[in-house]
Amino acid sequence: MTVALVTGVIGGIGAAIARRLQQDGMEVVVTDIPGAAFEAAQAALALPGYPADLGNRLQVCELARSVTDRHGAPDVLVSAAGGVCGQTHQPVEDVPEQDWRTVFAANTDSAFFLAQSFAPAMKERGEGRIVTISSGAGLKPSLTKIQAYTAAKHALIGLTKQLALELGPFGITVNSVAPGFVLSNESTKRQWESYGPEGQKALIENIHLRRLGDPADIANAVSFLAGDQAAWITGQILSVDGGHR
Repeated sequence: MTVALVTGVIGGIGAAIARRLQQDGMEVVVTDIPGAAFEAAQAALALPGYPADLGNRLQVCELARSVTDRHGAPDVLVSAAGGVCGQTHQPVEDVPEQDWRTVFAANTDSAFFLAQSFAPAMKERGEGRIVTISSGAGLKPSLTKIQAYTAAKHALIGLTKQLALELGPFGITVNSVAPGFVLSNESTKRQWESYGPEGQKALIENIHLRRLGDPADIANAVSFLAGDQAAWITGQILSVDGGHR
């Protein structure tokens, strides 16, 4: 059976991906930052899980050992961990260094450390699927106006393309899904509410399909990229945003 590791399941997108890959017949293992929120998410999913701070290389190495020992090396790795880490926009001159580094650790460092830990087994096997969850903020300025988030998602897209080049000769595909505006967690809900009725109306009118995204929309895209039909697709960034202008 195909083994898939899905990170970032505290948020709605990661949880939806885990459910969809399980529906696809994969053995799904989940991870996210330790704490009550992860325990609740794991219980709701009813999937095996191992907590880890994915921005910490040593914890990712320990996660890799635990998952591989108990389930075998994953065939599919989905890096859905990330987000704004509870931050809001501040003028660039007021952003603390730690806020900048926290967002990069969650969004970019985590994907890099995971690839470092799991790519060797995929290379030995001669195949594998890595899917990162970037953002429309990785392709243009972010609606969040958070400098670190925009920069980290741009970096994640660059990392995705570089890994695709490096790992392609070993039969490993590396792609990214770039979601548009999805109400998937408390941060996105607060962002949506901050726009007010007029701002919300303007945002919807800038989406061709005239609706916000649903976590299932993102999970469907990941399911495709993780499956057999995407065997000759790599280094690609799939925008799933309803046609956002």
